[in-house]
Amino acid sequence: MRRLPAVLAAAALLTLATGCGSLAPPGQQTAAEPRLEDSRPVRDGGTAVIGLKSDPDMLDPSLTGTLVARTVFTSMCEQLYDVDRNNRFVPQLAASLPKISKDGKTFTFDVRRDARFSDGAKLDAKAVKISLDRHLHLKGSGRASEIDSVEKVEAIAPYTVRLTLDHADTPLLGRLANTAGLIMSPKAIEKYGRDFATHPSCVGPFKYDKRVIGDRIELKKDPLYYDADNVHLDGVTYKTITDGNIRLANLRSGDVQIGDQMGPVEVKSAMGDNELQLLNTPSLGYMAITLNVGNTDGIDKPPGKLDTPFGRDVRVREAFDLALDRKLINKVVFQDMYAPACGPVPPGTPLSTPVTCPGRDVEKAKKLLKEAGVKTPVPLELMINTTPEDNRLGQVVQSMAKEAGFDVRLRPTEFATGLTRTLAGDFQARTGGWGGQPDPAGNIDSLVGTNGSNNQGKLSDPTIDRLISEGRSTADVSERKEIYRQLTEAINKQHSVLYLYRNINYAVAAQDISGIALSGDGLIRVKEAGYVKGAQG
Repeated sequence: MRRLPAVLAAAALLTLATGCGSLAPPGQQTAAEPRLEDSRPVRDGGTAVIGLKSDPDMLDPSLTGTLVARTVFTSMCEQLYDVDRNNRFVPQLAASLPKISKDGKTFTFDVRRDARFSDGAKLDAKAVKISLDRHLHLKGSGRASEIDSVEKVEAIAPYTVRLTLDHADTPLLGRLANTAGLIMSPKAIEKYGRDFATHPSCVGPFKYDKRVIGDRIELKKDPLYYDADNVHLDGVTYKTITDGNIRLANLRSGDVQIGDQMGPVEVKSAMGDNELQLLNTPSLGYMAITLNVGNTDGIDKPPGKLDTPFGRDVRVREAFDLALDRKLINKVVFQDMYAPACGPVPPGTPLSTPVTCPGRDVEKAKKLLKEAGVKTPVPLELMINTTPEDNRLGQVVQSMAKEAGFDVRLRPTEFATGLTRTLAGDFQARTGGWGGQPDPAGNIDSLVGTNGSNNQGKLSDPTIDRLISEGRSTADVSERKEIYRQLTEAINKQHSVLYLYRNINYAVAAQDISGIALSGDGLIRVKEAGYVKGAQG
């Protein structure tokens, strides 16, 4: 077998035990181990096509809620901060790390002086203020709860920003190194308002050119970009190809150069192809089943009372959880290439603690349903994505749940439609995941906090809310570690978000392209990518 090419190293912080060692030839690294970046010399020119697993939602940093949109943003919208290969926060559009007051309630930082947005507007402190205020106050903003500690944003000098917080917020820097730190052109915000997504303008190596919904997004190299000399490609096209087998076929035909979010079946096939290279990193995120327990009027409204067996009684939710065998799901659906998950905090990271996944217990599940007084089989509509992988997952869940007294009906739904239904509260249960952030607060607060802007099932629990607040208010590592242990326990006790597995981030690329970076959050970065000298493209 061929030697796998090197890829971006995930930091020791991200190194997870995932049981994928069987993929590597004898004497070589396992697929779970971090690797160095592929740095073969490249030429200027050409367009790279990236095959996406699903169609991104709105290209609006305030309103987006999908990993695939974040993947597109890596090429066209930079953040205030980023995370380097050693998992340290580094400035991106900010010119410095923030100066934090002793009480943790003031963040002050400078912004770059050499950056312009793709529409020609200048990046300065005022532009940053306009974007952060929009994240905080735009109706339906997915960023609002992520940075809700920010009480006031001020441009105190032409290139200096001060954030005044209403309480200390240790994870805030991590959020500014994520979607909440994406900065938009103030000119475009003023001109297009809520229609920003149709004319997005940011600071990035590439700029928006056009989009065909459900098919592709085309970006072109931005000559105004402050580091344009290090951008080699003329453009990047993101093409939606939901079936992993078809993405792989397009890679082999040369119609696609990089395949995003490749599944285990495609990865094993790609490993035998000398024309392809495999990139992989451990994941910071998770995949789960989210049960609707209180989303009666939409995600932007307060939790309501859902009059269903799952909404009324936690024992029904616990019984459904006990019907599932996470190890078997990983083996049958994902060929043992992933790892069972039972919490939002990635194992092997500084704030993680050991968590024992609940074992399958059909008899206890039946007993809980009897105690809850529900008529069996308990009906449940499970919304799944329209991919072969999700279909396999749904069928396995359906079969397992049936033995415990549930009648699971699968509803395959196109990704964008499913997201719209979820946000509106028009679902009973859905499969889905979270790309993950280095600080565990990024995997928890907005997803299960009562006022969380990504709390799809509208779980509301005072214990969870209290622990979320405590986790944000201290910087002591040992204290935070214990808080997130308790948080994981409290979340699992509600059986509203059923963590199923933690994947490996896999991307497959053509051998004639180099300089691709794949990080622990699953995002492909192509700022410095290009065709290897002598290759066509």
